[in-house]
Amino acid sequence: MDQAFIQRRRRDLVIAAFLAAIAAAVPLFVKDVYVQNIMVLTLMYAALSQSWNILSGYCGQISLGHALYFGLGAYTTAILFTKFGVLPWFGMIAGGLISAVIAMALGYPCFRLGGHYFVIATIVIAEITLLLFQNWDWAGAALGIDIPVRHDSWLTFQFTRSKLPYFYFALTLACVAWFVTWRLEDSKWGYWWRAVKDNPVAAESLGVDVFNSKMGAAAVSAFLVAIGGSFYAQFVSYIDPESVMGFQFSLLMALPAVLGGIGTLWGPMLGAVILIPLTELTRSYIGGSGRGVDLIVYGGLIIAISLARPQGLVSLFSRKRKPAAQPVREAVAS
Repeated sequence: MDQAFIQRRRRDLVIAAFLAAIAAAVPLFVKDVYVQNIMVLTLMYAALSQSWNILSGYCGQISLGHALYFGLGAYTTAILFTKFGVLPWFGMIAGGLISAVIAMALGYPCFRLGGHYFVIATIVIAEITLLLFQNWDWAGAALGIDIPVRHDSWLTFQFTRSKLPYFYFALTLACVAWFVTWRLEDSKWGYWWRAVKDNPVAAESLGVDVFNSKMGAAAVSAFLVAIGGSFYAQFVSYIDPESVMGFQFSLLMALPAVLGGIGTLWGPMLGAVILIPLTELTRSYIGGSGRGVDLIVYGGLIIAISLARPQGLVSLFSRKRKPAAQPVREAVAS
């Protein structure tokens, strides 16, 4: 490894630690509950977008059905807690593992599809699952599940008097998703994923196991997204199929990465910091007219950003990376 590579890796880690420390201190100065709620959602979607980016950004398998794994995480935690008394912490792990297994099971046939066929398949599967849960009486069907609120406790992960515990968990989740991406980005798997994204045939000729690379990316991505879904279920204390499996969740995972810079380390975080507050503020302050002004402003800003920086906003700060072919050869050789 050259010195520049090591310095870049250390610099990213130091910057991340610095930004996390600043974020952790923000609630000490911001007491408004509405603003705190926006901060929680921003961090949650930053983590979700970072997780989506592992499969769709680095590996190039564009998914618009990740709401499936978000919903599975939410429902697993909610069902285990309400029907069997299992603590949410165990429900999070169970939901993550179930989602990872299902992602690999679905990947077995779907990864044989290419381009827009794969995208359509992810949408169709997510919508089918949504319909199944809307008609599954044991899981609450269309009425959903009302999670009983007990006393404030980290054990049951329920807090009614303050949003700060949720904020710090969301911050931790965002940091974990970023760190996992940081570890994987310049590992053998990271090089493999970028090679598969650029040219699967060439990657296979270099010795990359293309199919298993995709399966690994899908499992990691689904696991982290499901953890986010479990967190959301505890945060809102009520879920139904539309509120955790709707297509809008898949879009809100993809848009921050696309706007910030798809297939980059910092893109999803930067995109979420801009997009989610923009979403909430336009909806709250100009969405009450019933004329869709908030959606017009919101959509117009997204179009403007996309036209001005098609490579993503992170391109304003980053330098060009060296081509992935040489690192792939080195990774395969090792």
